[in-house]
Amino acid sequence: MIQGSLVALVTPMQADGALDADALAGLLDFHVASGTDAVVAVGTTGESATLSEDEHCALIAQVVAHVAGRISVIAGTGANSTSEAIRLTRCAYEAGADACLLVTPYYNKPPQEGLYQHHKAVAEAVQIPQILYNVPGRTAVDMLPDTVARLAKIPNIVGIKDATGDLERYQQTRDLCGDDFAIYSGDDETAMELMLAGANGDISVTANVAPKAMHDMCAAAMAGNRALAESINANLMRLHSGLFVESNPIPVKWALYEMGRIQTGIRLPLTALSETMRDDLSENLRAAGVL
Repeated sequence: MIQGSLVALVTPMQADGALDADALAGLLDFHVASGTDAVVAVGTTGESATLSEDEHCALIAQVVAHVAGRISVIAGTGANSTSEAIRLTRCAYEAGADACLLVTPYYNKPPQEGLYQHHKAVAEAVQIPQILYNVPGRTAVDMLPDTVARLAKIPNIVGIKDATGDLERYQQTRDLCGDDFAIYSGDDETAMELMLAGANGDISVTANVAPKAMHDMCAAAMAGNRALAESINANLMRLHSGLFVESNPIPVKWALYEMGRIQTGIRLPLTALSETMRDDLSENLRAAGVL
């Protein structure tokens, strides 16, 4: 089971929006050196919605090849088209990814049975470990614990990223799915409490800019060391909130640019961080000791 601090990696781009392979390689080395436990490549933070299928598959292959087994690679392969999700998941399997992360179909607003059938179809089509991803604030659909429990019975559906920030939802899911089913936080502000309650890690935006601190906080929380986890997390709280002052990944890409790790590229319809937000974000980065 993959556990710990799993970075929801941005996709570096040049100023014109072209993919930046060199910067991506640099970010991967940064995470390996900083103790990040796994990389989630080309997920929603990686702007998967504005990448072509060819770009998506090529990026997964680059990440797997460059990491070369040093840490685990989870490929984002979700889509609001079931057939597209199957194609992307097959690409990840063929590239050698360790697992896939599949966001619930966005915009379509499928019923619970539609969510079940969608994820079941992908799991049956490609025999790679698959992690569900529920983020109703972005997709306009909420996968309920009963549906997760149905899907958990499928052998290669091994976990869920829950971005609701709801501790009661976590406990419901854990009770229904058992300890062998991985549950990851998808909300940095509440991740510490979720891990102290027994979650298996955090698929984190903050880890893009503070990977060592996030690794250490996750390790402490998962070990049940509340005092240490709280001490580390206190220095990260301004980042947890500051990296969401505009739609993700706008702030985190600007933060990485400020840190000198990527260029300013981001794809429309997203745009660079508003100038009025930049000073505050820079101050948050300095306060956390990463700038």
